[in-house]
Amino acid sequence: MRLIYKDDLKTRLDIFLSKELNISRSQALNLIKKNLVKVNDKIVNKSGAELKNSDLIEISKVESSDTLEKKSDIYIQRIYEDDDILVINKPPFLATHGAASLKEESLVDWLKTHRIQLSNIAGEKKEGIVHRLDKQTSGAMVIAKNNATHSFLSEQLRSRQMGRLYIAIIDLVLKEDIEIECYLARNPKNRLKFSKCNLKANASDIKTNDIKFLMPQNSSARYSKSNFYKILLSNDLKKELILAKLSTGRTHQIRAHLESINRHIIGDNLYGYNGEEYRIMLHSYILYLQHPKLGKMSFQARLFDDMNFYLEKYFNMESVNEVLADISNRFVF
Repeated sequence: MRLIYKDDLKTRLDIFLSKELNISRSQALNLIKKNLVKVNDKIVNKSGAELKNSDLIEISKVESSDTLEKKSDIYIQRIYEDDDILVINKPPFLATHGAASLKEESLVDWLKTHRIQLSNIAGEKKEGIVHRLDKQTSGAMVIAKNNATHSFLSEQLRSRQMGRLYIAIIDLVLKEDIEIECYLARNPKNRLKFSKCNLKANASDIKTNDIKFLMPQNSSARYSKSNFYKILLSNDLKKELILAKLSTGRTHQIRAHLESINRHIIGDNLYGYNGEEYRIMLHSYILYLQHPKLGKMSFQARLFDDMNFYLEKYFNMESVNEVLADISNRFVF
């Protein structure tokens, strides 16, 4: 298959392949890593390779997007495994579990394909799944291998004994470390989004300063709370690497909270990012929990190539490595 890139603006090879072949970014990256892609007659095996106007792209051994989906080979790093839990580093563009609209393989499909023992109290489509990550979000996840462990971990999730520290790259610098506390509900103008709700006008009549006791206008809204910490500025001082620690676990919580203060994760077009096209630069970096037999444990998930590529492009990598290495010392979990 031969394609020609026709645009004066440069773009990443994996993004171009994903759009033109109607495949996921992880599938496009897989083609590149298998040396199946040539640009101007030269094999390209770097996921971050950039295309310029009139570049000729050749893809070997691919007949159609259907063939790609059938031949997809998902690689998932197993960070830790025993008889009770499996901790993985979920790659971007992999859905946690199946849905009617999902055509490609999900994480649950991958777990079953690899014959991993899974809890089943969450139902067939969500076997083993205690918590989820958005499709484009990467990083550490724990899988329950039996029902007793699933219940044990689910209770920790409710009590916040189990949690994750996320790192994200945002398009506008935080003025300072910030705590965001609000109610979130589906945005009435865009049902794919969750947004901050206003409190009722008579909320001031309630004699409390605790937002959890105030009533939102939207009856389906749920209380949410996040803390965001400044980590490192980009070389041009316009972007920032930040860390997020959640006190609740609402859908799209980090993304919606940042949008509420006019900050956006790089690549998150749904929540207001407007710039170069990337996947959502959000990664579950550290997972901490109480193991049912071994007690307190924590796990770190390495960054994927696409996030590293962005950091290399806009940040000082020596400083990035220093601040990431210090996160475990900076935060108690």
